[in-house]
Amino acid sequence: MEEGVVDIKNKKYPKALKEIKNPPKRLYYRGNWDEDIFENCLAVVGSRRMTSYGRRIAEKMVRDIASAGITIVSGFMYGIDATSHRASLDGGGRTIAVMPCGVNIVHPEYQGELYDDILKNKGLIISEFEKDFPPDIWTYPKRNRIVAGLSKSTFVVEAALKSGSLITAGFAKKYKRRIFALPGPTSSNVSEGTNRLIKDGASIVTCAQDILDFYDIKKSDSNNLNFQKAEGLEKKILEILKREPMEIDALSRMFEIPSSKIGTILSLMTMKGLIFQEGRKYIANY
Repeated sequence: MEEGVVDIKNKKYPKALKEIKNPPKRLYYRGNWDEDIFENCLAVVGSRRMTSYGRRIAEKMVRDIASAGITIVSGFMYGIDATSHRASLDGGGRTIAVMPCGVNIVHPEYQGELYDDILKNKGLIISEFEKDFPPDIWTYPKRNRIVAGLSKSTFVVEAALKSGSLITAGFAKKYKRRIFALPGPTSSNVSEGTNRLIKDGASIVTCAQDILDFYDIKKSDSNNLNFQKAEGLEKKILEILKREPMEIDALSRMFEIPSSKIGTILSLMTMKGLIFQEGRKYIANY
């Protein structure tokens, strides 16, 4: 594992970051500094208080995007940030964690395993702050401008109206980079920010390909592949669960089939990776 500092005058300094107003004069780093890692970056940001909906979307979409060769950039905080870093690793991709502190500090400290896994998988931990510099309230927005500045586009998964995620989106807009946003329920306060972004002109994201098209990458539709794995009644159940999560009893009444038989079918669908269970409800793995 490498560690060091790259000055803005160094030819290895990321080109996209150099183009922003007031770029960091130097970047401290730990990990595998490879200029290719900066070629196609996507910033993924969102609420620290993510919903199960936001987590599912981040896990699935980010994994698919990262597996297509896009570098995922985020801020290493708990919630959508950490979920996105982990999903990129699960997809066999690379990820860059931009810290609000020095690169020698694991912040939050309980995410040490994620920090190590990023380094083990040819990722990067970077910061404009010296190695042991502690985080402070003013270091987070400075970190956010780097997240946006490194990336050709920014994907906001969930965000309240007043949030760091919208600060990052604001930097992306200032830098004339594309902004993508996930639409969410109007009843959810962590969808108010993303829905506002869409009203203001952000591109709606409904699947990974919406973002991959921007990077001119074509990838097979895993939703269709999942649907092809379903058989008979499974396909009908999957169509229902793609609209809304449901409990066994509700599905039993809908299809007029005993709960025990529906339970067996749902267990088989779970084993196939078509659905997963959260609490008492079953959810389509789309």
